[in-house]
Amino acid sequence: MIAHVLLPDDRRPAPAGAFSASLTYGWRALLKIKHIPEQLFDVTVFPIMMTVMFSTIFGGALAGGVGDYVQWLIPGVFVQTLIMITMYTGLTLNRDISKGVFDRFRSLPTWRPAQLVGALLGDQVRYTIAGVIILVVGFVMGFRPEGGLPGVLVSFVLLLVFSFCLSWVWTTVALLVRTEQAAMGVSMFILMPLTFVSNIFVDPATMPRWLQAFVEVNPVSVVVGIIRDMMGGTYDVGRLALVLVYCAVLLAIFGPISMRLYNRKN
Repeated sequence: MIAHVLLPDDRRPAPAGAFSASLTYGWRALLKIKHIPEQLFDVTVFPIMMTVMFSTIFGGALAGGVGDYVQWLIPGVFVQTLIMITMYTGLTLNRDISKGVFDRFRSLPTWRPAQLVGALLGDQVRYTIAGVIILVVGFVMGFRPEGGLPGVLVSFVLLLVFSFCLSWVWTTVALLVRTEQAAMGVSMFILMPLTFVSNIFVDPATMPRWLQAFVEVNPVSVVVGIIRDMMGGTYDVGRLALVLVYCAVLLAIFGPISMRLYNRKN
C-alpha cells in the first residue's frame, strides 16, 4: 500500500530538464572536489607559486623592482592561471570515459549534453577560486588597480566568460584522444605558446618584429590587454568587442563539434 502511494501506476516522475540536469552535473563536479580536495592544488598553490616566482625573478630585470613589475604582471598571471586550468575540464571528461562513467550517464533519461555543460559550469567555481587567490596575493605584494573594484569585477566576469568558451576546446580534445595523458599533452602543446608567447610577462615592443606580429593577434594577448585596461580604469570598446567575438567563435566551432563527438562516442 505504501509503495502504491509512493509510486502511483498512473504517473511517472517528470524527467529532469536541461537546466536542472546541467546544474546536477555541475554539483557532481563540486562534490568530487569535496571528496578529493587535492584537486584544488592547481587552483591554490599554482597561482601563488606563479605570482611570487615570476615577480621576484623578473621584477628587477624587467621593471627595476618587484613593486613596479607587479602592476604589469598581476593582470597577466590572472589570465594565464585561469586559462591554464581550463584544460582540466577535458581531462576530467576523458577520465570519466576511461572509467565507464561516461556510458552510465549516457543511459540516463536526461538532456544529452548535460554532462558536458554541467562540468563546465562546475569548473567556474575552480576558476573563481584561482582568480581570487591571484588577486589577493597581488594585493599583498602591492598591486593597486587604478580602476578600483568595478574594474576588477568586470575583468573577472569577462575572463570567466572567455574561460568557459575556451574550455570547449579541451572538451573536443578529450573526446578525440584515447587517454588522459594524451589529452594533457595536446592541451599543453597548444597552451604553452599561447600563454608564453604573449604580453603576459613582457612588453611585446621588446620582442623581435616577426614575433610581435604573432603576439598582437594571439587571443591571450588580446584578453590580457583588455584586462589590464579595465583594471586600470580604461574601457576599450573595440578590444572588448574583439574578445567577445573570440568567445563566440570558440563556442560556435567547438561547442557543436563536442556535441557531435559526444553523441557518437561508443
